Amino acid sequence: MEFADILASSIHDIKNSLSMILNTMDHLLDDPNTRIGDRKQADVLLFETNRANNSLLQLLMLYKMQRQQVSPNIMEHNVDDFLEEVVATNRGLLDSLNIQFDYDCDPSLSGYFDDNLVLGVLNSAILNARRYTKDRISVSAAMQDNLLVLRVEDNGAGFPDFMIADVPQDLDGSASFSSGSTQLGLLFAAQVAHLHVNGNCHGHIALRNRHQLDGGCFEMYLP
Repeated sequence: MEFADILASSIHDIKNSLSMILNTMDHLLDDPNTRIGDRKQADVLLFETNRANNSLLQLLMLYKMQRQQVSPNIMEHNVDDFLEEVVATNRGLLDSLNIQFDYDCDPSLSGYFDDNLVLGVLNSAILNARRYTKDRISVSAAMQDNLLVLRVEDNGAGFPDFMIADVPQDLDGSASFSSGSTQLGLLFAAQVAHLHVNGNCHGHIALRNRHQLDGGCFEMYLP
């Protein structure tokens, strides 16, 4: 067995353990008989565990993508309904941390994408925005130059210039160890976007600051 296969198997086992921890924590926090001294600390612990689990899931997906084991299931979706699901998935934790969370989308907007893969990307972007926002995160969707643009933004300090200028788009040269980050979430998002293709046009991602809010804005463009 190759080392990469051993690593992938180990990551899968760790992810399963974290999933069990997350399910147990959810049950405990929902139980009115559970006595917790500091609920906010418990919510932060839940958030960090969820973020670690999400990172492991992204590693497994990148492993499968590199071996061409991922085939996107691209179908037409109502984007407003899809963003409602995104909001519902994340609202409980963000509400507990007193973070305003909203979304904006034309109810009639539709797009072609793999909803499971794109949901994973947006959830990751929201978790990242949670680390840097002051108190607000917004998700939105719109058509731009015949591309569906999905955005996650916050009202924090924004992305540093080096991240905006050098967004990873492939598995080569993606790590930025000098900054203390492998940019795993961005790399995963870029690979998911690239799986969406229409003719010669592939999806891609971008970062910017101060779109609608004052902080960072993650963007995914899908053909």
